[in-house]
Amino acid sequence: MPSHALSIRPFIGARDFAVSRRFYRAFGFTETVLSPTMSLFSRQGASFYLQDAYVPDWVDNTMLFLEVADVAQYWAELAALDLPGQFEGVRLVPIRQEAWGKEGFVHDPSGILWHIGEFSNG
Repeated sequence: MPSHALSIRPFIGARDFAVSRRFYRAFGFTETVLSPTMSLFSRQGASFYLQDAYVPDWVDNTMLFLEVADVAQYWAELAALDLPGQFEGVRLVPIRQEAWGKEGFVHDPSGILWHIGEFSNG
């Protein structure tokens, strides 16, 4: 029987660890503190590690794709959080239609780019 992968959890950095921790909790992720310099953030089966580490070339080029079932609904809930009003540098770029589906973008306080997307059926 072949082995089965159970999850993939990327490691991301933070320019200001405390601000990023607050941001991801406000974003709707649950934090599990693993050490003074690392936390696991989870939401509905999706997880990543946030580190108190900032290497500009790494962080500036980090992108994550979060697939959701209904991007319009997710985006409405996300917009209601007013994350740009709470965190300096955070930006939400509206949903756009692509050949493969739809996606919007969130820039976190460190500049990490989140793609929030929904794939088309077919």
